[in-house]
Amino acid sequence: MNGQALSPSPIPAVIAVVVHEGQALLVRRANPPDVGLWGFPGGKIDYGETVSDAALRELFEETSIIARARDVITTLDIFERAGDQSLKRHFILIAVRCEWICGLPEAGDDALEARWFPVTELHSGRTDMSANVDIVARRAEELASREMTGLKSH
Repeated sequence: MNGQALSPSPIPAVIAVVVHEGQALLVRRANPPDVGLWGFPGGKIDYGETVSDAALRELFEETSIIARARDVITTLDIFERAGDQSLKRHFILIAVRCEWICGLPEAGDDALEARWFPVTELHSGRTDMSANVDIVARRAEELASREMTGLKSH
């Protein structure tokens, strides 16, 4: 259990969802949940930290990418189970769409690797990725596209 006590309450956390020019920024996670799998950069929200600030902080710590927080895409419940399938920890992940400003992916902090993946290569059958990465990336791409279309029509 890495010296951490079981949490009687869900743990609030964020994932920073960056989709830029048809590619999603993912990290290979170094720590649970989903250790070794590709997923969005993210982590726990610090006490007194806003959701947007937490997403941008985690994004920078894990990838060196600078972005602007846009909007909340969705929330996800992640259940980490012990060997006997009892509930070890419950994370509530808040997926924040972030707009890339600058930087090249460089793994840091809790990431083993960081790189861009074409959104078209993300699908539910991939066993090397966290659940719902494809769905969340496509939703972020759709929101960005709507935003751009809305800006162009004014």
